[in-house]
Amino acid sequence: MVTIHPLFLYMAERAAILVVLAFFLSRFRFFRRMLQRKEGTRDKIITIIVCTIIGILGTYAAIPIEGALANSRVIGPVMGGLLGGPLVGTICGLLAGLHRYSLGGFTDTACAVSTTAEGLIAGLVYLRYHQKEMHWFVAWIAGFIAEAVQMLLILAIARPYSEALHLVEIIALPMMLVNASAIALFMMIVQVAKLEEERIGSAQAQRALQIADITLPILRKGLDKSSAEQTATVIYKMTEAAAVAITDREKILAHIGVGDSHHRKGTALQTEATQEVLRNHAILWARNKEEIGCSRADCPLQSAIIVPLKKKDTVVGTLKLYFKREREVSVVDWELARGLAQLFSTQLEIADLEKQAALLADAEIRALHAQINPHFLFNALNTISSFIRTKPETARQLIVKLSEFFRRNLHHGGQMVTVREEISHVEAYLEIEKARFGDKLKVHMDVAAETLHHPIPSLILQPLVENAVKHGLLPKKTGGTILITIRRENTILSIQVKDNGVGFTEWEPEKLSGIGLQNVRGRLHSLYGEPHNVTIESDPGSGTLCTITVPWEERKVS
Repeated sequence: MVTIHPLFLYMAERAAILVVLAFFLSRFRFFRRMLQRKEGTRDKIITIIVCTIIGILGTYAAIPIEGALANSRVIGPVMGGLLGGPLVGTICGLLAGLHRYSLGGFTDTACAVSTTAEGLIAGLVYLRYHQKEMHWFVAWIAGFIAEAVQMLLILAIARPYSEALHLVEIIALPMMLVNASAIALFMMIVQVAKLEEERIGSAQAQRALQIADITLPILRKGLDKSSAEQTATVIYKMTEAAAVAITDREKILAHIGVGDSHHRKGTALQTEATQEVLRNHAILWARNKEEIGCSRADCPLQSAIIVPLKKKDTVVGTLKLYFKREREVSVVDWELARGLAQLFSTQLEIADLEKQAALLADAEIRALHAQINPHFLFNALNTISSFIRTKPETARQLIVKLSEFFRRNLHHGGQMVTVREEISHVEAYLEIEKARFGDKLKVHMDVAAETLHHPIPSLILQPLVENAVKHGLLPKKTGGTILITIRRENTILSIQVKDNGVGFTEWEPEKLSGIGLQNVRGRLHSLYGEPHNVTIESDPGSGTLCTITVPWEERKVS
């Protein structure tokens, strides 16, 4: 029968107390932050304090033996070094060692020096493994080696040597095995706590992304009462907050949940905490009713997280999560609110960029019209003037067509219109051109009935037809014919403009890069992406084919 030395049992009992303490600490937020191995000074200080306390407790839980102490002091400095690096481990070891030195005994100096060395050794192990997950067995080896070093230092420093040797013979193996095992268990607790923190963070990130995915189309129109109320409703349904509110800098845009009897949308800001966030541009945790600072004494809201919503460096409002109990805010709630605020701020910036892009696109279209229309108008008026005496009715009809053409240009720039409306615009243009060129210009249209109400960007067909007239038919003495074909082809709407004019070669880039065609290409790419563009095929002497493709949508424009 194998007999276990009593010192093993006593040491295991003391070490188990420290391991239980470590598990208890792993339930607290500050300890979880320490486990993330942050590089900040504050986190290092917290690590030093906690691990030094564990080291000192290990000394107080020691077993007196042969005028010395068999203890678990090493656990604190070694864990400090494994979690925080050489500096943290050395400081923890020094502080715990000085405490041991103050207790006296013939090993006091040796223990003080060895405890400092143990923290340093663990810190050097940290340098090797801090960029990746440290296995519990590595922690066990580090603890075993650190305790072995302590035994060697006791032999080297403690006097009389005979007593030091006798002490080491008794305590060496129990302390090396038990304390190394306790350090390994400590590391397992660290790993479990980190995995749990990562799981919580992953769930929180997934929830934040789900909320952001739902609210993205809502916030694309900017921050107003409607978008704020829809967004607040989504957050309220997907979180455990008692109420969710969104404000701008002056008033409440939305408040969903408890307290909506007096936190009504459209009213002025009512809490001092919100004003503080707007002033300081920083997230705020209001732990109780007094810190919220509501203007109503009977307000049921007891705690809150308030985060600023920003556009670049400017705070434009706040997002608030309210709770019905004091200090109810959890780490998950804090991180969720902060993550949502960052996502919403990004969405609001994107909304502004999209508005600016839309305004720019509209400005470009109107600038395009300003460049094209004067020349076209000059030619059209000359044509009309030539018909006023000889064919007054034709002149009257051309004036109607000209006014219709310019009305559509002014009213529909940058909008979506139906295929029917776009064809009407082209017909107005062609009537004027036919009057100018007579029989030299013939036009045929083959438009499928199912496409007539399909939405397309306005003013994308006329530049292609104008290109065909200007570069294809007019240089040809006998003129020619333009065929406009619009068909559905599976998942796309195909628009083709074909002429039997003079065509061109690849050495005539001016016929491919006109202002109108460039604008059409840019708008198609912006709306539908790279696959949808204007393609041009031309054969010198035989004509040119221009094709536009846009996605087929079941949605129609009425």
